[in-house]
Amino acid sequence: MQKMVAVILGILFLLIGQAKMASADYAIGPDDSLRITVYGYDDIKTETRVSADGRITFPLVGEVQVAGKSTFEVERELASLLIKGGFILDPQVTVMVMDYKSQQVSVLGQVGKPGRYALESASTLVDLIAMAGGITPLGDDKALIARKNAAGEVTKQEIDLRQMLESSEKAQLFAMQQGDIVYVPKAPMFYIYGEVLKPGSYRIEPKLSVAQALSLGGGLTPRGTERGIMVKRSDKNGKITEIDVELSDTVQKDDVILVDERWF
Repeated sequence: MQKMVAVILGILFLLIGQAKMASADYAIGPDDSLRITVYGYDDIKTETRVSADGRITFPLVGEVQVAGKSTFEVERELASLLIKGGFILDPQVTVMVMDYKSQQVSVLGQVGKPGRYALESASTLVDLIAMAGGITPLGDDKALIARKNAAGEVTKQEIDLRQMLESSEKAQLFAMQQGDIVYVPKAPMFYIYGEVLKPGSYRIEPKLSVAQALSLGGGLTPRGTERGIMVKRSDKNGKITEIDVELSDTVQKDDVILVDERWF
């Protein structure tokens, strides 16, 4: 029993330590809510919100500038002020961010819950998409990131989520920054009509063949024929051409597949 309790306590301390390490990278900002405790001194335990100019007020030491600092840095500063003021000889200060408000990212497009989300510690693109309810069935495997650089100019970058997560190499997850805009576009589609059981629009998967597209459309009706398949395809100028295709040919974005009926 004692061994089990020790194991559970060890796991709890490990999780607390991991959470603490994650928060160390987060830069505190205006409107964030902090909980500050000093071990053994419950009377000065404080929950406070960072002011617009980046300050908090803490018992005994007064106003302290915290904006732009990590929780570890604020802990060290408060401990130093308590010692210098002669209030506590060896203070064990803990600072936790209870409500992340100062740094937010917008997540738009084909996600479950589009909106603004707070950056919690070192949040990645995957973290933000998960917070937004994940990608919808019609969402693309790519995400577009709009970000302002130091000069105030907006730069755009496309991230291939499938490649990032399926790569055999160590994944370099894209770190988010304050003010980023994440947009998940609608996935490339193709359309299939005529003598198939389930005509309509479908999402294009990588290297999708005409035969696989027919399968997504439920297969041919009893009147359909593989010898009567034609594709209407737009070129880069928007001109539509009709193409005879083989079952092994690759389907392209916005292709319209038409399945003719057999004559006998």
